[in-house]
Amino acid sequence: MDVSLLRCNEYDDKLVKDVIDQTFINLGGIDKYIKPGMKVLLKINLLMKKKPHEATTTHPVFVEALTKAIQEAGGIVTIADSPGGLYNERVLKGVYSVCGMEEVARKTGAILNYNTDFEEISFHEGKITKKFMIIKPVLDADLVITVPKLKTHGMTLYTGAVKNLFGVIPGTYKAEYHFRMPDKKDFCTMLVDLCECVKPSLAIMDAIVGMEGNGPSGGQPRKIGAVIGGTSPYVVDLIASAMVGIKPSQVYTISESIKRGLCPADISDVNIIGGAINDFFIRDFKMPTGRAISFLDGFPSWFQNRINKWISPKPVFMHNLCIGCKECERCCPPKAITMVDNRPYADMNKCIKCFCCQELCPKKAVEIRRPGLVQKFLR
Repeated sequence: MDVSLLRCNEYDDKLVKDVIDQTFINLGGIDKYIKPGMKVLLKINLLMKKKPHEATTTHPVFVEALTKAIQEAGGIVTIADSPGGLYNERVLKGVYSVCGMEEVARKTGAILNYNTDFEEISFHEGKITKKFMIIKPVLDADLVITVPKLKTHGMTLYTGAVKNLFGVIPGTYKAEYHFRMPDKKDFCTMLVDLCECVKPSLAIMDAIVGMEGNGPSGGQPRKIGAVIGGTSPYVVDLIASAMVGIKPSQVYTISESIKRGLCPADISDVNIIGGAINDFFIRDFKMPTGRAISFLDGFPSWFQNRINKWISPKPVFMHNLCIGCKECERCCPPKAITMVDNRPYADMNKCIKCFCCQELCPKKAVEIRRPGLVQKFLR
């Protein structure tokens, strides 16, 4: 399988456009994918209302360059996502404005999706999920491109081209999937099912500046300096995660895709066009503090369960930073969070460790922590 890997160190309009154009050339030419009059959906990452410099969402300069390339080939571009939380026109307008997408649409004429309809789609080939609620712009498109940001993730360790497609699930329906599949392996198996259902034709990743630490929203921006593109979102994720020091076995979406034969097991089996991947490796990329621990593999399940209950990461609410917006309470799939004196508290007997509370907190007032002794061991 081919993957384009190109150096791009800053969000300069001309530089990013040139790199996007070269990405398509590396993948056989844009005409191979985009035909005149084709309706092309850019499924970007618009997790929440965050400014572009915070590296939580796909950068507007990146989206603008990709939009222009597609338009030059005759494609009609729609920009869409279902951010975390409610899925309505008011929410979409706020997210589009803050994340810079309104400006992209103004400059390019791209369509911003405000259609909040969705349909239940059967997917009998799914391994764990046989039907999905999918937002209408995905179903109306002739071609879907997943356009993620390279980030760490408190629950899944890494989020990229495959995880980005969770945003085709409308609004609060996402909580239902978390609640039904609290186990990370099951949840990630569902994400691969979803990716196979949507079948994006391309994955083009904004890895110019990514996020390390407690992503996908509470971490720190980290310059990576890359644009990664391919026809397989699984292979794009394999390359991207390797660049920041994450093994395939640590990311269940990748290991599941390897198990299904959708992705090679090693980057040496990928034909990388452009730069040498060794030039992109980052040795000190920070992982989430709540990352998975695998040293219990091989022990009896009863022992693993008992130890994991003690060492597992838990959300800790920083009440001094909290503004009492109640977003964590509203988005919690198992309804484990309650507000007391306008501050959140979690019932850990109900918590399923999805960390939606951290992911969607607008003030980074939720930290994911383990017991002190475990944290010292991990360091």
